[in-house]
Amino acid sequence: MFACSEKQDLSPGETSKLVVESFYNKDNESLKKYTTPEGYEGFKSIQDLITAGKSGDSNFKVLQETKNGDTAWVRFTTSYEENPELFKLLMENGQWKVTRQGEREKGPF
Repeated sequence: MFACSEKQDLSPGETSKLVVESFYNKDNESLKKYTTPEGYEGFKSIQDLITAGKSGDSNFKVLQETKNGDTAWVRFTTSYEENPELFKLLMENGQWKVTRQGEREKGPF
């Protein structure tokens, strides 16, 4: 029943919040749902190292969000990290998914 009422047209910011919270709560099923395969593997490879000792409310706040076609960028803050973070998202099958940034790729902010 929950899956039927789940919002399907999430914004890049809403998707980013779900990824952050599922990453820190180790909800890997949700993490996989809202990331590309490359993004998921990247998160999984650092999850245990990054999430140690961090829990509670994320206090997720979007600072900037921009879309250009099937690519979006979201700069945000959380209670888990001191500095703002940046996610790149791609539109796949009508849903925004967080993906891995290229090594020298910089966002628009």
